[in-house]
Amino acid sequence: MTDSPASDPNRAAAILTIDLAALAANYRLLATTAAPARCAAVVKADAYGLGIDVAAPALEAAGARDFFVAQLEEGIALRALLPEARIAILNGLAPGCEADYAVHRLLPVLNHPGEIEAWHGFARKTGERQHAFLHIDTGMNRLGLGAGELDRLAAHPDLLAGIDIDLVMSHFACADEAANPMTAAQAATFQAARGRLPKAPASIANSSGIFRGAAYALDLVRPGCALYGVNPTPEAANPMRPVVRLEARILQLRDVDSPMTVGYGATFRVARPTKIATIAMGYADGYLRSLSGRGEVWVAGTRAPLVGRVSMDLVTIDVTDVAEADAQPGALVEVIGPHRDVDAIARDAGTIGYEVLTALGQRYARRTVGAAA
Repeated sequence: MTDSPASDPNRAAAILTIDLAALAANYRLLATTAAPARCAAVVKADAYGLGIDVAAPALEAAGARDFFVAQLEEGIALRALLPEARIAILNGLAPGCEADYAVHRLLPVLNHPGEIEAWHGFARKTGERQHAFLHIDTGMNRLGLGAGELDRLAAHPDLLAGIDIDLVMSHFACADEAANPMTAAQAATFQAARGRLPKAPASIANSSGIFRGAAYALDLVRPGCALYGVNPTPEAANPMRPVVRLEARILQLRDVDSPMTVGYGATFRVARPTKIATIAMGYADGYLRSLSGRGEVWVAGTRAPLVGRVSMDLVTIDVTDVAEADAQPGALVEVIGPHRDVDAIARDAGTIGYEVLTALGQRYARRTVGAAA
């Protein structure tokens, strides 16, 4: 086990534990499921909140050789961690920063004609062929070449002069919905687009897409959330291992009774003699305010519902049914863990596991357990 040098878990108000063995196991499961396709690792947004500095080396040790981030600065930071990895920038070619991609050996995902033109111009300026990935939009309508832009590129292949397209990619919109026909429709659109472009390996499957059939794996899959324990198959049991555990300390206990109220706005009115515990976390730590009056934590294996509003630094819970010896100042309560995983927290908050993970705050003492290999 290693602890963050910035915070001592013994004096921390809340502790976030990251299981590197579980992270590695999740990567290997995804890679096995997708085989013979290659399996990349998406580590954007600081590895979905877990910390790119701990997650990326663990994923490389587990076998990952291809990595995706969203922004150029993320790619530069990742290159310092992984000198030999293939790293692609999903948000594309930052204007005027072409040389930075070359210096740090980063692959832009070319999303629109302006980026293609700029990368072509950089290749001409340097007198060297430049490598890139090419993104085709198949229905997401965010990034990627639209139908008309694809037509123009197919009609004028010289637009790619000086560029080696190492991968043609798209992105599923609804792969987490098993019965949604859009996944098959996007795959068909993508295959038709590939036939109009220079021959290159292809990728369309995200975390959920990996579990929708071997036909969608193509040459490379790009899991993100599933690596970190979010369920990629919401209609079935989660095949992934949990990677994070979050615990927060009890600060104070208070006995209250009707007609007293708890928290901002007096939204919780006490109906019986109740023991309230205040724990050291809040929305400043990424514990979403939408959990107010809806969430729950676990104290020594006993459920304790949230009462009142989640505030910036504090959450109040009902520990009336918790053994007195277990609910004491300084005791740690389970916020994310065996009794309440990331997806359960997301359901309570009316969101998705991605947001829960990427919201994880910087005030937690962070520690890692397990071996990546």
